[in-house]
Amino acid sequence: MRQIYAFLLTSLDGYHAGPGDELDWFRTDDEFERYSQSQADVIDTIVMGRRTFEMMAAYWPTDEAYRDDPVVAGFMNDLPKIVASRTLTSHPWGPTTFVADDVAGHLAAVKDRPGKDIAIFGSSTLVGELLPSGVIDELRVIVNPVVLGAGRPVFAGAVGPVGLHRSAVREFGNGNVLLTYRVVS
Repeated sequence: MRQIYAFLLTSLDGYHAGPGDELDWFRTDDEFERYSQSQADVIDTIVMGRRTFEMMAAYWPTDEAYRDDPVVAGFMNDLPKIVASRTLTSHPWGPTTFVADDVAGHLAAVKDRPGKDIAIFGSSTLVGELLPSGVIDELRVIVNPVVLGAGRPVFAGAVGPVGLHRSAVREFGNGNVLLTYRVVS
């Protein structure tokens, strides 16, 4: 069966975005880019919340995105996207399905179909809301060596404790650390 994993970025003090929703503090390098590009081999569906979708839709279909990162731009633009939103019902950045209610149920049904893994990119509030449902199998959290002091918490909206088991740790040359956790049911 396919799995759903969430891929999130966080500061050392637990913020997914800065006080003004900025993401300019995140460190990237060639090693991180290779890791990002490798996700194209293992996924066939992308899940996002509305805010993340709108931010990504403003960048990935652009000429700049194809110049800067053609591999990631290719899979971001071509793969089917599922967007949790109560306000959006259509958008020209496709292929996209909008889900207003029972997002966990919708994702569980998609997960039962044949295919590759399903990735939730960013979307910290959505991940926090979905974690207790058990539909997410794995968390991949990149911890940046920066303290923001304020911002949007990485698991905003999480309800109740959710058990995790650390399955891997990877250090990047730029100081980022990828922590991988399996969700314990």
